Amino acid sequence: MGEADGYYRGGNQPGYQQQYQQQPYHNEPPPPVPPHPYGGDANAPPPLATDNMQSEKASFEQAFQIQRPKWNDLWAGIVFLTVVAGYIGISAWSLYRYSNTSGTVSYNVFDRQTILIFVVCLGTAFILSFLYVWLARTFTKQFIWITGILNIIWTLGTAVYYLYRRWYSAGIVFLVFGLFLAFCFSTWISRIPFSTLMLQTSIDVSKNYGHVYLVSLLGGILATGLAAWFGASLVAIYVTFGPRDDLQGNDSYSGSSGQVIGLIVFMTFAMYWITEWLKNTIHTTISGVYGSWYFCPHNFPKDATRGSLKRALTTSYGSICFGSLIVAFIQFLRSLCSAARSASLDQGGLAGAISYAVFCILGCLIGLLEWAAEFFNRYAFVHIALYGKAYLAAAKDTWQMIKNRGLDALINDCLIGPVLGFGALAIGVICALVSWLLAVSGTFVSSGDELGNTDSINGSTAVIMAFAFLIGFQIANVFTTPLSSGVDTIFVAMGWDPQVMWRDHPELYQRLVQVYPKVQEVIQH
Repeated sequence: MGEADGYYRGGNQPGYQQQYQQQPYHNEPPPPVPPHPYGGDANAPPPLATDNMQSEKASFEQAFQIQRPKWNDLWAGIVFLTVVAGYIGISAWSLYRYSNTSGTVSYNVFDRQTILIFVVCLGTAFILSFLYVWLARTFTKQFIWITGILNIIWTLGTAVYYLYRRWYSAGIVFLVFGLFLAFCFSTWISRIPFSTLMLQTSIDVSKNYGHVYLVSLLGGILATGLAAWFGASLVAIYVTFGPRDDLQGNDSYSGSSGQVIGLIVFMTFAMYWITEWLKNTIHTTISGVYGSWYFCPHNFPKDATRGSLKRALTTSYGSICFGSLIVAFIQFLRSLCSAARSASLDQGGLAGAISYAVFCILGCLIGLLEWAAEFFNRYAFVHIALYGKAYLAAAKDTWQMIKNRGLDALINDCLIGPVLGFGALAIGVICALVSWLLAVSGTFVSSGDELGNTDSINGSTAVIMAFAFLIGFQIANVFTTPLSSGVDTIFVAMGWDPQVMWRDHPELYQRLVQVYPKVQEVIQH
């Protein structure tokens, strides 16, 4: 029997078979699944330990045993800690210098007033993300419709507002994006019933098993704190390392624009990586909870959340850092491309128009690359959560399984990922708009401060908006990760052992067949 079929079934252990032979089934099961041609790993973990599961609950480590636990991809973990140490050092030194500096800088917009704008954006992102998750829990059936319609209305409304304020470049971009969203949503209508069922299943499991929403809340609070730290560090770097016209502090250092750019580039990349690591650690932890529900529905491990988190922070820590690095680097390239595209608008003329078009095309290509990397990561980390493999091995095995099982069709027809992505995008757009309104209106500005002067901030408003969008988008992504993690885990678990679906979750299997008959091809493949 191949590796995938041998995992967590219990093999020939009598306790396991006796437990499930007593279960009544009201539907005729599909034929036995043949051994996977892509299985067979001499280092595969042993089957589910169920000898004593009748009398006492197993722990997560017992339920999902790793034959020879080791710290995979440790090099990535070490590099990650080095980057984090550099991030902390630069931030601490910048904030220290900032606290001892009083004077004006050439970057007038980046001062204490900007910190207040970021604080408002942080609060906005946190509240909206929390409400968005609550909306999914409370109005699960209507959630996809609500998200799609509100996204279209909000994006088009933002475009109209920008056009009304005569910011034509931003207005046209949001108008095109809103029309594209409307087109996409019109093509999704036929897939909404299947996606709604998967989301309902994920929500139901999260309410009854593990501590899914506690992890989501704690992750959201941590993400908000990291974003606040990043915003304060950003302002401190601009103020203390930029060229200054007047300085009354104790430090006589005169900075440069090049130094500011270098530090901001490093800090932005580090922030992307740290946030991705946090998001993927949450995803891996929640995947362990949903995997426990799928494979052990009759004897759920007593420490599923804690045990899964422990594995994510120990033996799988390096693998999570590795996968997060790939996506963070692509996101960083995308942000550089976006900044270059904005600079092309300021350049003007034919050269500026050509540069803008080139960077738009490059941005689309980087966006596709980012989508592919995130796609691999989502399902590879499910494999890592349950199997404890290294990142590249897990990604290879999972991709082979998805293709050979035909799961790619189910994944492509499920709208949960795009819907949650659009929700996070909408929250990021709201934060960007809030930051723009506060900057242009001069809110938080005292008499004599130049931040309220529209003429002085036009050159830097886009920078503030970009970081506000990043803050809102990343916080929303962390909050909504547990919702998508449940669906991703069900898909991967069903691919590794599809017969568990009809054997241990017959009601869900019947409902899946009703709304999405193609699922039978996956089960019987």
